[in-house]
Order: sequence, then structure tokens, then C-alpha cells
Amino acid sequence: MTETVILGVIGSDAHVVGITILEQALEAAGFDVVNLGVQSSQEEFVEAASANDAEAVLVSSLYGHAKQDCEGFHQRIADSDLEVTTYIGGNLAVGQDDFDETRAYFREMGFDRVFDSETDPEEAIEALKADLDIRPPESEREGQTVSV
Repeated sequence: MTETVILGVIGSDAHVVGITILEQALEAAGFDVVNLGVQSSQEEFVEAASANDAEAVLVSSLYGHAKQDCEGFHQRIADSDLEVTTYIGGNLAVGQDDFDETRAYFREMGFDRVFDSETDPEEAIEALKADLDIRPPESEREGQTVSV
């Protein structure tokens, strides 16, 4: 079964390069990606997750106003009875100096994972695989050894 993820840039942000790279990396990793593009509303994320029976929603924001754009986002998800893993990444706050504080803020908002703009797509993909409990097929595991 292929896991479906919703990807997009929230609010008035028009930065497309990051989600294009992430879309390609996610597809190469075997995910079914629904890319909402830029300037997507909270409602578009929720509707797409519901319509596509998505396992995860990945929100990107690079222009520094994610705090405002994501206010109430998890309440919309809850109101729609969705059970999805939520990620956010990018340059999330104007004047962001201490990313640990920014991460804590977005975790309190309800995001399962929070990434800065320097995060390698592979790091996010590995986290997503872990969060969704995705294991490699048995044929790929045969050559792996287990240490105890």
C-alpha cells in the first residue's frame, strides 16, 4: 500500500522551489504525493487530506508568517475527524533566532514534527517513515543484519 501525503505552501507564501524538491524526493521514496502548490489555505489542506485519505500533511512556509497562517489549523483537522501526522518546515518566523523556541511553539500548536529551512529532504522522509511505521519490503531486508 502506498501512503498518501498532502504537500503545500500555506497562506500568502509563494515560495515553490522547496516543495518541488520535496515532492520529487517523496515520490522517489515511494509516497503518493498530492501537491497543493503555493498560497494554499488551511481548508485546502484539510479537504485534500480528507478526499485522498492521506496519512500525513506537510506544510511549508518560507516567508516567516507561519504562526499566523497556522493558527487554528489543528482544530480544523480535528473538526474534520482526520487522523493525520502533521509536519511543518521552512523559515517559520520573522527574525527567527532560536529554532528550539520556534520548534516548541509549533509543537504546542499540534505539529508532530517541525523542521527548519536547512533540513535535508531525506531527514524529513526518514522521520515520516518512522512516524508512519513504514518498513522496507522483506526482499530489501534480507541482506540486512541485525545487531543485538
